[in-house]
Amino acid sequence: MSKCRKLLATTALLTLGAAPVLAEPLGIGRAALPEEIAAWDVAVMPDGRGLPEGRGNVLDGEDYWIDQCAVCHGDFAEGAGAWPPIVGGRGSLTDERPLKTVESYWPYLSTVWDYINRSMPFGAAQTLETDEVYAITAYILYSAGLVDDDFELSHENFTEIRLPNEGGFYLDDRAEAEFPTFAQEPCMSDCRDAVEISARATDIDVTPEFPVIRFTYSDGSTPSVTDEADTVDEAAAPEAETASDDVQVAGLDPELVAAGEAAWRQCRTCHQLGDGARNGTGPQLNGIVGNAAMHADGFRYSPAFVEAAEGGLIWDEATLDAFLADPAGLIPRNRMSFRGVRSEDERAALIAYLSSHSN
Repeated sequence: MSKCRKLLATTALLTLGAAPVLAEPLGIGRAALPEEIAAWDVAVMPDGRGLPEGRGNVLDGEDYWIDQCAVCHGDFAEGAGAWPPIVGGRGSLTDERPLKTVESYWPYLSTVWDYINRSMPFGAAQTLETDEVYAITAYILYSAGLVDDDFELSHENFTEIRLPNEGGFYLDDRAEAEFPTFAQEPCMSDCRDAVEISARATDIDVTPEFPVIRFTYSDGSTPSVTDEADTVDEAAAPEAETASDDVQVAGLDPELVAAGEAAWRQCRTCHQLGDGARNGTGPQLNGIVGNAAMHADGFRYSPAFVEAAEGGLIWDEATLDAFLADPAGLIPRNRMSFRGVRSEDERAALIAYLSSHSN
C-alpha cells in the first residue's frame, strides 16, 4: 500500500471512530438566561398577551409616520412605488387581484402592533419606542377610517379595537380535512415530461404600451409630473382630439384640462374620477366643482370635514385652489396629510380637470 493510501485509510478510520463522540453534547456555550429569553420574546397575541404598557395618539402618530414610514408607504398609508399600501382595499378580496391591507385582510390589531414593533422601520427594525409604536398604530387605524382623529391607543383599550376582516379567518384544519385525501407517495424520478420554452413574451408582444399626451402651460413651462422619457403614441391622437372637442363644448381650455389630467397622477392613488369612480382611501370626486363639502355618498368623512360642511363650505374654484395649496390650512385636522400643490398653474390645471368631470 502506498504512503498516500495509508494516509487516506488512517483518516477514514479516525473519522469513523470520532462519529459517536460528535453525537454527544459539545459543551459549547451556556443556557440562555431568563432575562435574555424575555428580551427575545417580543410577540404580541390577539388577546393582549405580551403587550407592553404605553400609549400614543393619532396626531403624534401622523408625525412619526411622516418621519419613519411615509417614504415607503405614502403620506396616507396608500403605498409608494413598489412598497405596499397599508389601508384601503375593503371588498377587494374576491377580486382577481385583491388588495390585502390592515383594513381589508389582517385579522387582529396585535398583528399590526407586533409587526411594526418587530420589523419596522425598514433597515432600522426595533428602533421605535413603545409609545411611538402605539401612536403609529393609532394613525393607521385613523387612516383606515376606524377611529377619529382624537383617538389614543393604549395597552388599556387595545383589545377593544376590532379590524374589519377578523371574521374572515378560521382555524387551519388541512391536516385533518385534506392531507389524508391528497397525500401520496413522493415521486423520485421521471416525474414529469421535459419542459421546453415554446415562446417568449417579446415574441408575442404582450407588454402593453400606454400613450402619454405631452403638454406645456401657456408660459412654456412643463409640469413637474411630466416624465421626459414618455413619448406620444400617435395612434391615440384622434381620441385625444375628440376629448378636446368635448372640453371646448363645455367651455374649458382643452390644453389646461390635459395638463390637469397629467397632474392628476399625484391624486389618483387615493381618489377616483370618471366612469365607474367609487370611494376608496379618499372619496370619488365626480361632480365636486360647485358642490357642497361631503358630496360623495357613502364615504366616511373626518370630523373636520363634517364641521366644514355644516359651516356651508362649497367647492368653488377659489376654495379648491386654497385647499389644493394648503389642505391643512383651509380645513385644520382633516384626514388628508397631503402637503399641497405649490404651483398656481398646476392647481388651475387640476381644477379644470375636475371641472371637466363636474358638468
